[in-house]
Amino acid sequence: MTRTSKRQAGYRFRVLLSAMLALAVPLACNAIAGPTGSPATATETGYSLVPLPASLQPAKGSFRISSTTSLLAEGDAASAVARQFADYLRTTRKLEVPLSRPGNTAKGGVIEFVIDAGIGGGPESYRLDVNPHHVRVAAAEPRGLFYGAVTLWQLATANPEVPITIPALRIEDAPRFGWRGLMLDSARHFQSVGEIKQLLDAMALHKLNTFHWHLTDDQGWRIEIKRYPKLTEDGGCRIPAGDGGIGADGKPRPYCGFYTQDQVREVVRYAAERHITIVPEINAPGHAQAAVSAYPELGVTGKQLPVLNEWGVNTTLFNVEESTFQFLENVLAEVVELFPGTYVHVGGDEAVKDQWKASARVQERMRELGVKDEAGMQSYLVKRMEKYLVAHKRRLIGWDEILEGGLPEEATVMSWRGIEGGVTAAGLGHDVVMAPSSELYLDYLQTDSPNEPPGRPALIPLQQVYAFEPIPAALPADQRAHILGLQANVWTEHMRSYGRVQHAIFPRIAALAETAWSPRQKKDWAGFRARLAAQLQRYRLLGIDYAQTPFEVRSVVSDQPQGKALVTLSNPLGYPQMRYTIDGGAPSARSAAYKAPFEVKLPAELRAAVFVQGLPLVPAQARKLDVSSLLSRSDEELAMCTGALTLRLEDDGPLEGERALFNVDIFNPCWLWKAAGLDGIARIEVRAGRMPYYFQLAHDEPARKFKPARTPHGELEIRAGCAGAVLASVPLPAATDADGFVILGAMLKPSPGKQDLCVFFTGDTRPTMWVLDRLTLQPR
Repeated sequence: MTRTSKRQAGYRFRVLLSAMLALAVPLACNAIAGPTGSPATATETGYSLVPLPASLQPAKGSFRISSTTSLLAEGDAASAVARQFADYLRTTRKLEVPLSRPGNTAKGGVIEFVIDAGIGGGPESYRLDVNPHHVRVAAAEPRGLFYGAVTLWQLATANPEVPITIPALRIEDAPRFGWRGLMLDSARHFQSVGEIKQLLDAMALHKLNTFHWHLTDDQGWRIEIKRYPKLTEDGGCRIPAGDGGIGADGKPRPYCGFYTQDQVREVVRYAAERHITIVPEINAPGHAQAAVSAYPELGVTGKQLPVLNEWGVNTTLFNVEESTFQFLENVLAEVVELFPGTYVHVGGDEAVKDQWKASARVQERMRELGVKDEAGMQSYLVKRMEKYLVAHKRRLIGWDEILEGGLPEEATVMSWRGIEGGVTAAGLGHDVVMAPSSELYLDYLQTDSPNEPPGRPALIPLQQVYAFEPIPAALPADQRAHILGLQANVWTEHMRSYGRVQHAIFPRIAALAETAWSPRQKKDWAGFRARLAAQLQRYRLLGIDYAQTPFEVRSVVSDQPQGKALVTLSNPLGYPQMRYTIDGGAPSARSAAYKAPFEVKLPAELRAAVFVQGLPLVPAQARKLDVSSLLSRSDEELAMCTGALTLRLEDDGPLEGERALFNVDIFNPCWLWKAAGLDGIARIEVRAGRMPYYFQLAHDEPARKFKPARTPHGELEIRAGCAGAVLASVPLPAATDADGFVILGAMLKPSPGKQDLCVFFTGDTRPTMWVLDRLTLQPR
């Protein structure tokens, strides 16, 4: 469909009110933090550091940073960190504090960065000492010194509206885990080098140290390989499904992008300066269609295939010929030259073996190699890749499917299908990175707000990310050292813009960072939530387009007798104070405080916001309440009948700009209005549209349910409950109107009282599908 968006997608508030500044002011330093590993105190929470340090001991007084402060460092490593700190101050506080020569100090006190071999605790540990005249950041290695600089920068940005004053203290700090990671999928949607750098900056300021870069998949090959130029020339472009793949001239418009080797080197260097190691991913044997599209001889069938423009699980695999193994090794040869880090990720996930099973040549090859089954064949391929990597002083890491058929000897497992694969791998003596989809997949939406962008509405809210514990309780103590750490993954099927990538990552990255760095005993949701306001302010200073939806007030409105409505308010993060108005005015600290559901007389205009220390966290949205609004629901306000595989999908047009969003269960396209009041209702009207069905589901495809159609193009049906009596039915048209929608109306069978209305479309309409935009009840 191509038409004007029904709402502003990717809704953001760019202005944070001064409540956040008030929250960021450190609390009175009247408590002493306990030793490393002890629970966080109110004092530590008051410093608004994210992640919390292992140990913080307050002292008396404070240090003022100004243009007269001297910045000292001796040696290249310490000087580099000092310059980074100065750059952060310049960027976020607009303050110039240049590096001074030793002995040339000014009257504004001294900040000193020191490489000190006597600082224990590992290569990423540091010590920060602040007194009224002197700040000393010390570490045994540059990595630790950098993280000390990050902590000092956070203290300097606690309240950007006042001069920079750092409370006197001592911090002794080191991370809990060595692998503190974030994965970005650049294959499904492409990000510029500048955007990758901005993300690396943000990772560093959260003390994350591993960037897993997903560079190849069915939908695109994004890294230049000199020996195989078609990988990017052909495999780097696809034609998007539907209107999004057609230009103004009516011709196909490709979606393209790849990173040259020079750009990769630039990104690797930039990451290293921030003490981030990049782990590249070259996927095999599945998620291979972009490569097979470029070089059909790599595929099982040998047929020319397009770069895939659908999402989901595809069945295209690499074949198992020696020439294909040689291709993969040749690719790895260029990859290891570009990425100096220890690990190379080889994928291994979702490799559906249908093509291998159906191919006589693959079966013959398996017999030649002495492989008993298809899982063993994948294991053979992965072990072949590991042998090459080990010979080049690298280590292989793969998704937990590489357990199937037998793990390579030195492989590390990234556990994404829950934590079970990680537990199994650790039990076998292999290292593990925990990245379960149920807790750490950031393409899952973080709230049920209608202002969320496209994604998977099976929610992973901020609280859930924060609560994740990477070391399973059931894991024996002698195997726990195999848990290297944790990683959040950002799959970008639904992230057409970098703004959406940022919405997915921030602020959930802060929760990830605290789990990855801070002692487990210090974790405390209430304290983290209190410190989050200052972290949001830092995002604002850095120009990060973080998600606003977790800080909104949500309202649920149900009709009541005598022209009234019952209003229930909530907010996703559980902030205790919400204030509201019903006259359209902006709520203030003097507005009514929400305590319980309340009645309003219609018509009214509701506005509500979360308040902390007398000020709103984000501006309140307006919601007009009248009789007609209570008789209408958008798709976001309806439930899914089963929720088998619900997605929040973006329309396929217009080519540029905002597009409409729809909630739809692609396994069972059925929407539910719970307890709809049908007294006096004679007719129902549905605004529906059609968009491409662009999913491959492999063995899950039979779970897709279609109710049989009775007319050529199917029907719109409304039932009293999903298994109840038919209340209305109307034939669907062959096509929509020019705007991509059609309005379908039908008389309702008399059904007094409240009923669950189940709305669905019959028939299999692929390659398109019907989506519901709005459902309206019409009185007699």
